[in-house]
Amino acid sequence: MRLRVLASAMVCGVMAVAATACGGGAGSDDSNDKTIKIAYQRWGAGRVMDTFLEDMKKDFEKANTGTKVELVPIVASENDYYTKLQLMMRSPRTAPDIVREDTFLINSDIQAGYLRPLDPYLSKWEEWDQFEGPAKEAGKAQDGKVYGVTDGTDTRGLWYNKKIFAKAGFPVPWEPKNWDEILDAARTIKQQVPDVMPLNVFSGKAAGEASAMQGFEMLLYGTEDTLYNPQQKKWVTGAKGFEDSLDFIKTVYGEKLGPTPKQALNKQIQNTVSADWMPKQELAINLDGSWLPNTWLKTGAKPWPQWSKVLGTTPMPTQNGQAPGKVSLSGGWTWAIPQKSVSPDLAWKLIEQMGSKENNLRFVNENAQIAVRKDVAGEKAYLEAQPTVKFFTDLVSVTQYRPALPEYPKISNEIQVAMEQVMTGQQQPGAAAGTYDKAVAGIVGEDKTTQRSK
Repeated sequence: MRLRVLASAMVCGVMAVAATACGGGAGSDDSNDKTIKIAYQRWGAGRVMDTFLEDMKKDFEKANTGTKVELVPIVASENDYYTKLQLMMRSPRTAPDIVREDTFLINSDIQAGYLRPLDPYLSKWEEWDQFEGPAKEAGKAQDGKVYGVTDGTDTRGLWYNKKIFAKAGFPVPWEPKNWDEILDAARTIKQQVPDVMPLNVFSGKAAGEASAMQGFEMLLYGTEDTLYNPQQKKWVTGAKGFEDSLDFIKTVYGEKLGPTPKQALNKQIQNTVSADWMPKQELAINLDGSWLPNTWLKTGAKPWPQWSKVLGTTPMPTQNGQAPGKVSLSGGWTWAIPQKSVSPDLAWKLIEQMGSKENNLRFVNENAQIAVRKDVAGEKAYLEAQPTVKFFTDLVSVTQYRPALPEYPKISNEIQVAMEQVMTGQQQPGAAAGTYDKAVAGIVGEDKTTQRSK
């Protein structure tokens, strides 16, 4: 009952926010008073996205007389953002006209009836040909239709503080060849520079998908195992690599090489790492994403001009250094149109504007994203925007993608639960892996599981 009351309150709260955001009221494509609502996540103290959208709003309203663009920032952590967005998309009264949609939610949100296909628009948009094939696939669902236009992608690797490494007696550049070398470095730093945190690996439910993707899957995909066998179209259970990855988490938290469980289970942990621990040089090694510099730019939440001199980057190695030697995961976000949008044609027109070469170049540079347009990727202004652009772009050659299937969000949640059980000492890696296996079988059905990763 309490959950029902809470859910009802959240719906009402979201509706109230949306109603307020509507101002003069959302119009249809045929009305004379048209309002396009854009819903997006406001995360931490950064306002890079707000500034970009404010300018898109001004340009669009100037070019489309009588049309207004209403920005609807949703101030929430990652998992809460997904929940609130889905609540808004359920009703024509609250549905935005454009939503910022994480690619891993595309299929599950389509299955729930929240999104509409964009193929009729894309077939007439000449600039769609400039988007890389993987970027097009990122917004495509199992039914073969495209539901989101990707504005950038990302890769992941290890960030390390060169000054802390020097204090610990480690030569730079640092190039660990396997998991043991990462843990050995963290142990040495703990001993030689005891006033800093040696290593951060996101773990547990508070960090949400960041724990599953930046943390666990960056480990798992460096073993001989994966989450899903695409040839068999089955989810993998009983995998040694899964248990080994949990054992790595156990080592980090058990030997106190990383955050305390209390710190790791704070919903602000992602913001704390990039806007606090790293600029204050309190963290030696961080397993994280290519977008971190957007926090430290002049327009970011924590301007830090010295970051490129203080920090180094190196690929995340595979478990034992086996081929290809390094691993990365990629994701990305899209602009999508909810099924219950009242002005889909105008919404598409705004997506076209945001996805133009000029605006996409600005977006990827200011957000430290990996370019998804061929013409943007070749621009000197992109290649020289950040010192880390080439490093993270080169990781595309080894990167892998999450299984973008409707059941993935539930399975991601089970990964986070398993990590949390291990990091808090409530279960050993073997027991937590066993619990995960049962949960997966319950989600997809025993006949949709396999013990073969490849």
